[in-house]
Amino acid sequence: MKKPLRIALYTVPLLLFVGLAVLLGSRLGTDPGVLPSARLGQPMPAFSLSSLTEPDRLLSAEDFKGHVTVLNVWATWCISCQVEHPVLMEMARQGVRIVGVNYKDIREAAVKYLELHGNPFQFTVVDDSGNLGIDLGVYGAPETYLLDREGNIRYRLVGVLDLQKWETDLKPRFEALQAGKALPEETE
Repeated sequence: MKKPLRIALYTVPLLLFVGLAVLLGSRLGTDPGVLPSARLGQPMPAFSLSSLTEPDRLLSAEDFKGHVTVLNVWATWCISCQVEHPVLMEMARQGVRIVGVNYKDIREAAVKYLELHGNPFQFTVVDDSGNLGIDLGVYGAPETYLLDREGNIRYRLVGVLDLQKWETDLKPRFEALQAGKALPEETE
């Protein structure tokens, strides 16, 4: 075998290994549930969709203004959404304003689910086509967003919202926005 070919035979796999190690090492210590969103700091996308419980009522981004809001993307077909539902119920008992986006679901199934398990939402937007989800940058349900009083997206959490994430991650941000203070990452 020629010397250049032998060098390439050993060098290429070594370079691929080093590149992969650097890529994987750069993600160590980061929470995979917190994904950056292109919409952070931007207003809720414009939409006009019906309410789950009041089908004749049209909802829009204007309905998010004036309140600090936790926006939860959920569906009845989503097993993880069922796991996080008791946490949303507890948050609602604590007085947190939660709005739902029922994502690519069947309206009747969603209404029945909330009747059976309780409804933590102030209102629920029906996104049966998934277009609002696309505009938000949703990877899949469940996803949770935090909106300020102006309707701007300030935080995003992908995956199940459990009590620990609520208490240590989302609640301090919610309370900071409620009090008109900077979010924790804005003060670091």
